Amino acid sequence: MDITFLLKETVLVVAALFPIVNPLGSAAIFSGLVGEVDERIQAILARKIAIYSVVLLVASMLWGVEVLSFFGISIYAVQIGGGLIVTVAGWSLLNQDARKARTDGDDGSNLIDHAFYPFTLPITVGPGSISVAITLGAHLMAERGGLAFLSPRVLIPGIAGALLVCLVIYICYRYARRAERLLGKTGTIVVMRLSSFILVCIGIQIVATGVRSYLETIGSHR
Repeated sequence: MDITFLLKETVLVVAALFPIVNPLGSAAIFSGLVGEVDERIQAILARKIAIYSVVLLVASMLWGVEVLSFFGISIYAVQIGGGLIVTVAGWSLLNQDARKARTDGDDGSNLIDHAFYPFTLPITVGPGSISVAITLGAHLMAERGGLAFLSPRVLIPGIAGALLVCLVIYICYRYARRAERLLGKTGTIVVMRLSSFILVCIGIQIVATGVRSYLETIGSHR
């Protein structure tokens, strides 16, 4: 097996996923949503989010195209629907009172129950990340025939790349409160507002990409 090829493809997966997942920006939003919770709860929540993120990204890479085809769902439908969710979430955070966000958080058990939605999907791994993961999977499995997802040349880069990205997610989420203390109250509010605004922009961009893809599809069938 070509180790150089595997390393190159793993780096490709990380480089493609990391900017769109954006663990640093997502960590600021995560910290604003969870509020003042016990560090043990935060550690459990960060671990669950990282695990769910790995599962989502790997499943999207290996089976995303087949699942969408089975249900007759196009990538642009995922982008439009998911982009709207991301936009609404970002807008809600952008207009949320900072003090309320810090003191009126849910209790620990309720937060853990929401580890998958909304903390993992769509805040951490949104439609943009899923679209990129599906595209990466198509790239890794190109010209490999049936059951390509079982090939080590697909599995190793896909799983290793997703694990590396999600390890960074865990670290950022696990120590988000400590970073917040270093930034101070004003710095935290600034980062939170900027991250929320960026989330709105990402959501709008995802919707715009989906709409453009849909219009191109209509045009190609005329």
